[in-house]
Amino acid sequence: MKDFRTGRRVARGWALFALAGVLAGGCGSSSSSDSQNQQTQTPVGSEDQERIEKGLVISPVTLNLTGLDRNLVGLGSYIVNSQGGCTDCHTYPPYSAGGDPFQGQPEQINTANFLAGGRPFGTGIVSRNITPDAQGLPSGLTYEAFLALMRTGREPGGALLQVMPWPIFAKMRDADLRAVYEYLRAIPAAQPGSVPTPVPPQPYP
Repeated sequence: MKDFRTGRRVARGWALFALAGVLAGGCGSSSSSDSQNQQTQTPVGSEDQERIEKGLVISPVTLNLTGLDRNLVGLGSYIVNSQGGCTDCHTYPPYSAGGDPFQGQPEQINTANFLAGGRPFGTGIVSRNITPDAQGLPSGLTYEAFLALMRTGREPGGALLQVMPWPIFAKMRDADLRAVYEYLRAIPAAQPGSVPTPVPPQPYP
């Protein structure tokens, strides 16, 4: 019985070793289609691979992966679209007409103004457009400037960010913030939207 149990443990060990090899091979190399699109892939652990694939599926806008790291973009999308709540402030309005889940409607993100800012907060503060500029830089920031802003909450000019929950994002890993930045590089440039003026109720005839 002891030999049988030992044999089972050895077999399980070899199976796990083989699975780890498959995952490492899949994460660490680019497919031929990836190389044609000039994509790269950062090797990741199996714990991140599911988040990456989920992130690529849930992104509400078409992504341009040319020259970007597919794994980082996918992980960044997962953080932005399922954990960070970035669209709440940076997509205005957050949902398309008829697509507001808080009104019991099937969710439909406002893709036309996705992450383009424009949300007013009543104190002269308006959320920033964080889509890529003409040079492909999210909100016009290099990665180093983006990282410093997220860590300190200070604009390049020194002003301290208000409303933006940067103290929370400041606690994230460098790798996660890099993934968010890479995702923002992959989304389309957009312009801020505006909420239509509500139509006042009409009196009954």
